[in-house]
Amino acid sequence: MNATLSCPGAGRQAVQADGDEARRVLAGFRGELYRCLTRRGDALFGLADAVLCEGRRVTDLARLSLVPEFGRGHGALHDGLNEGRVAFARLRVAVAALPLPSWPDGRIRLAVDVCNWLRPDAGTSSGRLFCHVHGRGRNAGQQVPGWPYSFVAALGPGRSSWALPLDAVRLGPGDDEAGVTAAQLREVVARLIAAGHWKPGGPPVLIVMGSGYSGTRLAWLLRDLPVVLVARVRRDRVFYSPAPPRAPGIRGRTGRHGAPVRCGDPATRGSPDLEAGAEPARHGPLSVMAWRRVHQMIHRGCSGWEDWPRHQEFPVIEGTLIRLAVTRPAPGYAALEPMRPWASDPDAGGDEDATATLWQAFLRRFDLERGKPDCCHKRGRLPSSSLLSVSGLMLAA
Repeated sequence: MNATLSCPGAGRQAVQADGDEARRVLAGFRGELYRCLTRRGDALFGLADAVLCEGRRVTDLARLSLVPEFGRGHGALHDGLNEGRVAFARLRVAVAALPLPSWPDGRIRLAVDVCNWLRPDAGTSSGRLFCHVHGRGRNAGQQVPGWPYSFVAALGPGRSSWALPLDAVRLGPGDDEAGVTAAQLREVVARLIAAGHWKPGGPPVLIVMGSGYSGTRLAWLLRDLPVVLVARVRRDRVFYSPAPPRAPGIRGRTGRHGAPVRCGDPATRGSPDLEAGAEPARHGPLSVMAWRRVHQMIHRGCSGWEDWPRHQEFPVIEGTLIRLAVTRPAPGYAALEPMRPWASDPDAGGDEDATATLWQAFLRRFDLERGKPDCCHKRGRLPSSSLLSVSGLMLAA
């Protein structure tokens, strides 16, 4: 009887302890955020509180001055935005020091993607690019002027789809997207290591991304970091198995590429190194195939490799190619096209658990859509007065 009565009390104490710790972390971050506001700090800090405490979607700045948490007049709001200054480098360090989502295996899972802040009416804004927008109906794809931002967020486990934004960088007209992404990921990983989230000897950080990125080039640019990249590849991609050893007595140069593995041609895939099944709760049973130690053929015509030294061999960047296919769609779901992630871990294809960790982390990439600012989900005409959102401070960085 005593043990039964003590259980609820222990649970309440645990919940109280968790609540106290959360309040302590929040208070510490708020204090560090205030110290990052180097000019007009009171007005900017009150503005951040007003954005968070406004009970509805923010449509204009004037209404924010009426939120009680702002605590100032209408003029102070515009003065803070015009004359305020933010130490974004210090803010990035403060964000990296926040607790990350906890996974059972202790690994950190990050996602990177590009979000378009559409500015079709801002004719005098500098650095605008034509951003591809997916629409509906006849105009399924449009090019709208705007600002593309590269987002990095930490993914969490469980049924929740919320992500923790860690960094945002605006892409300019002359920027190399792969180079900017590599530099951004390098800085994010360095800040996470400095904050103590990753220690030497720990499992590599998983970074997942869509098919718009060149996983091979990013893997080469980040080869000195403790990371494993998982990038989706298109159906027309071709990979190559390791070159077979040269037969005795055969002269000439040793081959660098083996048999091709064409993603869209089943006849060229051969026998996969791993073939397993999985039963996700949502989409139905999955067929999982993996080919280990496969690589793409890199040449001077590939994007990003034009400046490679002419008398130096192109690198062979091996990884694991995974194919996910729904064998029987779940009731109420249409048949899905197979997905093909490529991971920069060349030996993961021989281990079923390691392969499952990679493709399951890749499927969590779509959680990043939930962590993007509201302005990234707009289509067509976007008035400039509706651009302020909770993640506006991350965009400004």
